[in-house]
Amino acid sequence: MFKNIRIVMVNTSHPGNIGATARAMKNMGLTSLYLVEPKIFPSAEATARASGADDVLAQAVVCDSLDEALAECSLVVGASARLRSITWPQLDPRECAAKVVAECADGPVALVFGREHSGLTNAELSRCHYLVNIPTNPEYPSLNIAAAIQVIAYEVRMTQQKDGVVVAKRSDSDDVEFATMKEVEQFYAHLEEVMVESEFLDPAKPKFLMHRLRRLYNRARLEKQELNILRGILTAVQKWR
Repeated sequence: MFKNIRIVMVNTSHPGNIGATARAMKNMGLTSLYLVEPKIFPSAEATARASGADDVLAQAVVCDSLDEALAECSLVVGASARLRSITWPQLDPRECAAKVVAECADGPVALVFGREHSGLTNAELSRCHYLVNIPTNPEYPSLNIAAAIQVIAYEVRMTQQKDGVVVAKRSDSDDVEFATMKEVEQFYAHLEEVMVESEFLDPAKPKFLMHRLRRLYNRARLEKQELNILRGILTAVQKWR
């Protein structure tokens, strides 16, 4: 089941942090590491810091974009240390772990971590259904990225295992099939196309419209059937015009 939990690191600068993350993951039984445009990888420093978790590094998937890393995922949680201008549904590490463990049996889910010094951009966070924030000392809130991943990975393991028994359960109906991020991104592209064609959206002055719509639909967690209905409506609008 843990093989469906992806740790996604975006644009990591220091290869040592990649190695330390591999070690943290293996400690907690996670094996699926995705690297989006890492500055340096592979690296001897990453291997040294992995301290025996070389297998996690060896099977790490290097991606050219975040969309590529998330394509098959139906649940995406992004780590953020600060509040944004447009709020997003937030989870604490324990709530995050419960949601991830409950859904990973059905397919890939992703935990996304940003750059060491600046985290994830607003555009990258807009790919997420939820944000997770680790409570820290407000006088010194900065966490090393590998340490942050260790905290979340620990909560995932503790949620999944209690005396060897899985304790997390999906609250959704068993027959619910959520849309993948690739399908959702195709919907957003279609939606934006129709809004531009209908002159509802001015591409020269988009403001935060698409960002707010992403928040709305990500919060709703679109099912495949629901997404197909929405795509059908958009196609009908285009034919009518």
